[in-house]
Amino acid sequence: MLLFSNALCDPPLGQATVIPFDQHVVKFTVLLKSSKSFPEQRWEAVLWHDGHEHHEWRELALQEASPPVQPLVIETKSRPRVYRRWFSSSLSRPSRPGPVYFTLKFRLSSNDAWKWVNEHSNQRDGALYFQPQDPSEGLENYLKGYSPDISVTQAESETPHTQLWSLTSPVRAAEGKLSGITDTSLGLPRSFSRWFSLVRIWSPWLGPRHGEGRFSPTEDAILAAFLRMDGLHLVLLAVSGVDEVLSVFKPDGQGNVIVHSKNDSTEAGQARVLAAVGFTFSTAMAAVMYHARRVVAGYDTMSESNRKEMQHALEEDVKPQYMVNWYDGLTYCTWNALGQDLTEQKIFDALDVLKQQGIEVTNLIIDDNWQSLDNHGHSQFQRGWTDFEANKEGFPNGLKHTAITIRDRHPNIQHIAVWHALLGYWGGISSEGNIAKNYKTRKVRKAEGLAGGEMTVVHEDDVPRVYDDFYRFLLESGIDSVKTDAQFFLDLMDDADDRRRFMKTYQDAWTIASLRYFSTRAIS
Repeated sequence: MLLFSNALCDPPLGQATVIPFDQHVVKFTVLLKSSKSFPEQRWEAVLWHDGHEHHEWRELALQEASPPVQPLVIETKSRPRVYRRWFSSSLSRPSRPGPVYFTLKFRLSSNDAWKWVNEHSNQRDGALYFQPQDPSEGLENYLKGYSPDISVTQAESETPHTQLWSLTSPVRAAEGKLSGITDTSLGLPRSFSRWFSLVRIWSPWLGPRHGEGRFSPTEDAILAAFLRMDGLHLVLLAVSGVDEVLSVFKPDGQGNVIVHSKNDSTEAGQARVLAAVGFTFSTAMAAVMYHARRVVAGYDTMSESNRKEMQHALEEDVKPQYMVNWYDGLTYCTWNALGQDLTEQKIFDALDVLKQQGIEVTNLIIDDNWQSLDNHGHSQFQRGWTDFEANKEGFPNGLKHTAITIRDRHPNIQHIAVWHALLGYWGGISSEGNIAKNYKTRKVRKAEGLAGGEMTVVHEDDVPRVYDDFYRFLLESGIDSVKTDAQFFLDLMDDADDRRRFMKTYQDAWTIASLRYFSTRAIS
């Protein structure tokens, strides 16, 4: 006869709970639930833990108590009807270092045998990680056996109660079309139980991965974090985009963290990693992020002429103005509702429906597929951009007519943006269109995969001119903002010399042109 229904515990079983260094007592609250299909019983419960000098397991009696102010569970009418009995006790911080593990056992009365909760419900032991008041200094206390090629510098953290280090290591130079590749070991994170990482699912997409034991993400990671058994958090951040070096973290199968670096420069470069230790994940994360901003901000790649243009755009073209509608107003984007099968009539109809329902839109984004493209009916990765003007099938009177009509019918719409890819379209530039006739182009190879193959792009010499002409056309057509997508295609270029010649060129040209024509109304 199964009387026992469930056991809940705070701190919880099956998880690690971090105890701050200034907390000297841990209060346990336990809830035992049993079915009301049987008479109510007087349960007994005991906490079993190893919080003693020699890690021996002993019991801590739990006293029956009143329900806590904050519930451990929210009941609904659909859940079984149960009796509830509450128990509590307190556990002092142990004198020895290290975690304390605990579980529960229970019985109906003193005449019955004890039963372990993990045997009844498969709940694993809980863990308490007691933080030290004075964390150990020195990176070697947190990473074991990192490569002698790594230079470690203590950095000043902008986040209180954190330690921060800047790590650099050499990366070999690129040769011809091949990037220089260097793997450097950060060693083994010490005394941790759980890890978390942000990985590159695909070049434009990040995703979370986590686990216990060995560090073992299945994709390249840009960030790795470790919960240590002293309750401290170690966060590692791979810094990319400086000196044309891209760095990620890889596992080696033995738990070591490997810095995998790719250098597109013809000169030897440096891999950069930031490491921080803090009392919380958020403070350690903030420490590496704040310092990363300083590292990137101090790396100026613009030519002198581009720097002057940027300064001129900031001083002359970016005007102080009331931007609340752009940042906080209601924006309608055609992508989710209308998709790629886009026409101006569908946009008019959608805005009319919103208006009829009393929904006032202040910003409109005309998303993908308003452009003039080749290879109709093919995958978006096989289609190239042919002309600045909108496609005649969906926008027969041109983009300017569309914008004027929208503003006439819906005066509440203050900003109209259009989507475009950084390199033109998903498939780049059409070799047969007006853009290819008016601007120099170059063929580039993309890495194998979903978007792999060859693509035509505007030549590096003409990138500033095409952006200046295109954005002037948009502004004259009544478009006052842009959404610039597919910037990761720069990273997909397969050859080091292509990435080297195009990354800075496109990024600088886009930044200057967007400031000049649209002020700060650009989404990237």
